[in-house]
Amino acid sequence: MASLLRRAWSSVRQTSKEAVGKSQSEDMAMEDDGPEVMKLPGEMLFSIFARLDSVDLAHVSAVCKTWHAIADDDALWEARLVADNGPLWPSVQFAENFLRAGFCQRPASDVPTGHRSRLPGTALPSPTLNALLPFRSIYSQRAMVPRAIIFDGGSGYAKYGWSDEVAPQDTLATFLEFGNIESPLYPRLKHLFTVIFDRMRVKASAQPIVLSTPTVHSDDSQIEKKARRQLRETTFSVLFELGVPAICAIDQAVLALFASNQTSGIVVNIGFHVTTVAPVLHGVVMRSLGLEIMGQGAMTLTVHLSELMHQSGLRFASMYTARTLKEKLCYVAQDFVEEHYNENCEASCEVGTEGTFTLRSERFRAPEILFQPRLGNLRTMALHQAVALCIDHCYNLPLEDAADANWYKNIVLTGGSACLPGLSGRLEKELSRMLPADMSDGIRVLPPKQGPYSAWFGAKVLSNVSTFQSAWCVTRKQFKRLGPSCVHDHDIYDDDMVETQSIREQAWTMERPGPPAPYR
Repeated sequence: MASLLRRAWSSVRQTSKEAVGKSQSEDMAMEDDGPEVMKLPGEMLFSIFARLDSVDLAHVSAVCKTWHAIADDDALWEARLVADNGPLWPSVQFAENFLRAGFCQRPASDVPTGHRSRLPGTALPSPTLNALLPFRSIYSQRAMVPRAIIFDGGSGYAKYGWSDEVAPQDTLATFLEFGNIESPLYPRLKHLFTVIFDRMRVKASAQPIVLSTPTVHSDDSQIEKKARRQLRETTFSVLFELGVPAICAIDQAVLALFASNQTSGIVVNIGFHVTTVAPVLHGVVMRSLGLEIMGQGAMTLTVHLSELMHQSGLRFASMYTARTLKEKLCYVAQDFVEEHYNENCEASCEVGTEGTFTLRSERFRAPEILFQPRLGNLRTMALHQAVALCIDHCYNLPLEDAADANWYKNIVLTGGSACLPGLSGRLEKELSRMLPADMSDGIRVLPPKQGPYSAWFGAKVLSNVSTFQSAWCVTRKQFKRLGPSCVHDHDIYDDDMVETQSIREQAWTMERPGPPAPYR
């Protein structure tokens, strides 16, 4: 650092018409009101400081007033964040703008009309970028965020890994395969998480954990609500007994939105068994508007492809082969009838030891049951019908903020089968045909940018926010002090209430350490 500043200062001296004293007087020259030529220009200092690492940059601010003013400039620390995060910067900027406040710290005015009595302070802020973020404080706080374990559990496969990695470390079969499904829930969950910690070779007490929770609940009876609450409490109890210091459990639909840098929209999750359409407004799953659930899941598509292959005389040994072919060769036709006349739809793929398979019309006929379920003898709604029905419910929701008028027009796809080429374009096309112009105009169907790992990546975005552990997690201390009921303060469904308001107040008035002071 010293040599870099010395070289820069020497270049200024060479272009100066006046002689400058010894190097001991250089700092004094920048402090006093001497000739302008004897001062290092602020633009040059800014460009020099931008090349320093964060520790040296923090130390520089203690040298003199001029250096402190430049080194403390938020634009400099924003540039540092941009350089450190590279292509992930848009996600970091989104997280620091909209996710720093965490749970239960938002005014009731952010909650949709008609839901305030049930959602005291749980809505995320409206999507308006804040250009005045305290980037220096954010940088120092992000440096102290602990590494977290992310567990994205699905009905078919679960993904787990570290929050500072670019992708999950590994996958495993759904938790239903861990132990006897008829055995009590507690030992099955304990076995599942013990296996994960063993595979990751980490102590449970070392890092916080982020869990994705499934959206699929077709029945909203009191029995089902009680079962959801029991599952949530049991999961937290198991993890805290294993020694986990803090837990953040977020709905998969909300995490998929976070992965797309959105807080509001309709999430279409093509899961292993079923497809779910869930409206999410400012980070709250609007269950009261209705969740649409269809029977065309990823497994249904795989089975339908295998039937089409058998009809064409293609034989294979396992369903894994059909699944691989679906992932590598299948696509969604923009016009199903016209696609039959496409002579260039043939494609081949080699699958392990089973050899090479060539598919033709099977490539687009298998995924077509998403839009025409009758082709697979399914009695369920088509995908575009379910999304259109959800849009209709969202359209009639009264809102106070005019900026939220088109919140439902962000449609985010998630799940492995949502990565099929052509799916987003076909869904957007069908919705434009089906809906009135005022409802369909401006609709965007966003394909999963992170492939089948949307929810996992959304958890990664959340777990790296500067206030993650203090604003989003239930700590082991809180759980012991307040009991299992405190975990429902973080249950972001608009129809799930904690048992008493006093529990909510106690949970968030507990004395917690404030954010770390910025480097000086």
